[in-house]
Amino acid sequence: MIVLKADSASELFTAACQAVLLNGRIACPRDMMTTEVIGAHLRLTNPRRRLVSVPPVRVINPAFAVAEALWILSGSDDPWIFDFNDNLRRYADDGILQGAYGPRIRRWGDRVDQLDAVVRKLTADRDSRQAVVQIYDPGRDHRGYRDVPCTLGYRFLIRQGRLEMHTTMRSQDLWLGFPYDIFATTLLQELMAGWLGVEVGEYHHYVDSLHLYADHAPAAAECLHHEPTVTEMDPLGVDWPDLDPVLARIIRGDGDLSDGTSWDTFGRVLTSYRSWKLGQRDWARTLAHDTPGPLGAALVAWYQHLTQPALVSAELA
Repeated sequence: MIVLKADSASELFTAACQAVLLNGRIACPRDMMTTEVIGAHLRLTNPRRRLVSVPPVRVINPAFAVAEALWILSGSDDPWIFDFNDNLRRYADDGILQGAYGPRIRRWGDRVDQLDAVVRKLTADRDSRQAVVQIYDPGRDHRGYRDVPCTLGYRFLIRQGRLEMHTTMRSQDLWLGFPYDIFATTLLQELMAGWLGVEVGEYHHYVDSLHLYADHAPAAAECLHHEPTVTEMDPLGVDWPDLDPVLARIIRGDGDLSDGTSWDTFGRVLTSYRSWKLGQRDWARTLAHDTPGPLGAALVAWYQHLTQPALVSAELA
């Protein structure tokens, strides 16, 4: 069991890489070699510092980070997410990711919006221990689909006027998965804190199998020789009844969101990357340069990364 604590996702990521490389053992599920630690508790003290960046070795696609978070929050399993990460298609059955978190979170059994249930539970009882979002569904996930959720569920606790979030995962690909998972989960945590009228507390990430695939282990080791970039996202909030309309407008890429908020930044990032995928590279770069804050800088870095001749083919998106 490893227990790590950091003030930013970047620092937590590099600490976890070091811990897995030092303490991990070889395991080969599906005949794919990994270095694995059984039992990890990764504790992030400032969830707004959610963007993983360890240049030049680990540079993530912020457009996919934003797109996946919004895809999940909107309750979607629609294939538009493939526009931001084409590699996900390999896990689809009949064009659908059967393990998509969104429908499970927002429409469990086509009836229960679990986010609404958590808001109601913690509004009625601030000390409740029953504010749970379940993701793993044995009725679906033992059917042999390609896509089986790595996340088992989320729990939310209000203590000392701050909202803590606890995520439990059966499995975590540290290199490819963790940077995007922690972005989405801490975004949800911040929104939930706003709906409940409390401050954002610590984020806790529990993993049964924390691992690095053999292809990524050398890069993970190289990360230890570089300084993590620490950035903090601007505060984000929206009234609970307005969440779905705001998400729909950003995802569609329409509506006037030029209000200088983080939602506007999300829209700019998605628009820029869609332009990039359409071959409008100069316009995409211009939009990225004009996007303020850490996401704009990360998108500029991602475009530079994509045009490097030695781009690793296994990279996301």
